[in-house]
Amino acid sequence: MPKPPSRRSKATSAASADSTSAANSANENISQQEDPGSATITVTAVEVTELTQEEQSDRLHLERKVERAFFEAGKALAELRDRRLYRSSHRTFEEYCRDRFGHSRRQSYLLMDAAVVFDNLLEKCDPLDHILPTNERQVRPMTKLEPEQQQEVWVKAVEQAGGKVPPARIVKNVVQQIMERTQVPNTYQIGEVCQILAKDNPELRGKGGCWGIVNHVGEFSCTVKIWDGEYTVGLQHLKSFNYLPAECEQMQQISDRISRVYSDSLEETVKSLLQSLGKLNRPYLTVVEEKLLSVLELEYGRIP
Repeated sequence: MPKPPSRRSKATSAASADSTSAANSANENISQQEDPGSATITVTAVEVTELTQEEQSDRLHLERKVERAFFEAGKALAELRDRRLYRSSHRTFEEYCRDRFGHSRRQSYLLMDAAVVFDNLLEKCDPLDHILPTNERQVRPMTKLEPEQQQEVWVKAVEQAGGKVPPARIVKNVVQQIMERTQVPNTYQIGEVCQILAKDNPELRGKGGCWGIVNHVGEFSCTVKIWDGEYTVGLQHLKSFNYLPAECEQMQQISDRISRVYSDSLEETVKSLLQSLGKLNRPYLTVVEEKLLSVLELEYGRIP
């Protein structure tokens, strides 16, 4: 008995026929055109509705909140620090920021410094139509400048960015140009005694207030020998004691004596004593200080 014809085969055949017919029709349409490249493509336009006055106000308000996010963070951190609102749970502000926000000490202080710069620009840069920094990295290069210089840098950076918020790269370049223009010649001399000014420089952490002997003079920095080693320090982080030559020579002798005693293996109490001698703001040792240093020299056998 013969099997009835398959419906699937019919459907497939019909689909194939329809496909062939559609293809032939398309070919006929293309062949009727003299230049297929001139075929017109119709695009349906989508109407974009304008923002209402309330929506425009909301947008501006939200944009300002995004722009000021790092500024508000820096202001809040500064208030937390100044009012010591961390004291109920943490011994130091640095420990509090690390545990509460996951901040390193450097990160918290960068945000606070950036907030000071932003506040200065917000107050003085009205002609820029409120074109202000949107992140901390754009502000960071300006933190070591005077307020007037910060404003000058930002104006020039915005101009170089075509009237838009400039990237950190442009700001840094403008800062460098101004620093080169205002660079004070290095007048330090080898053997001169000077004090290190840390000024929130993380590379000089723990060295603020230390005195040192200049043993190398560069174009924009000096190498100074302090109680625990040698450091290359920028001119903005140095201050001369203006000692007389005889006083400088006396401090050089004290520096040599401390350096001969010091080593990383010393007890912490001994290191603390040497550090205190390394922060003297006078060109001599008292009678007690002289005795203490002499005892350390005898104990560690480092008398020349």
